[in-house]
Amino acid sequence: MFVSVFLALFLPCAGMSTVFLVYICLLFHDASANNDNANQVFHAPVKPNHDKGLSASDLEKLPKVAGKDLVLGTDCAVCLDEIESEQPARMIPGCNHGFHLQCADAWLSKNSICPVCRAKIGPDLLDPIENNPC
Repeated sequence: MFVSVFLALFLPCAGMSTVFLVYICLLFHDASANNDNANQVFHAPVKPNHDKGLSASDLEKLPKVAGKDLVLGTDCAVCLDEIESEQPARMIPGCNHGFHLQCADAWLSKNSICPVCRAKIGPDLLDPIENNPC
């Protein structure tokens, strides 16, 4: 009887200890593998910046409207504030998204894409009359 009680207590403890030791060994192995990788030079992927902003003359070619004349709503996606009906706004041709004039100019001077839909603002949108022979 003593042997059966001893085995009933010892075997689960021995099994749990074995699982714990295997877990510790795996953690140690993973930590040492990470240290080996840490000694190597890691280069994070860099997003190429092909997208240059618009020039001041290009910005002037984009339509300026009052907030009440915006087509697709009156929330500026750059500053997340509402565009009041009499505030100057800039509307991007093609997608018709509108923004506060200052917000749009700040964004578009660094990026030549719409901040909402990511549509490219190219020469065809800036000079539609010159690029369209019709």
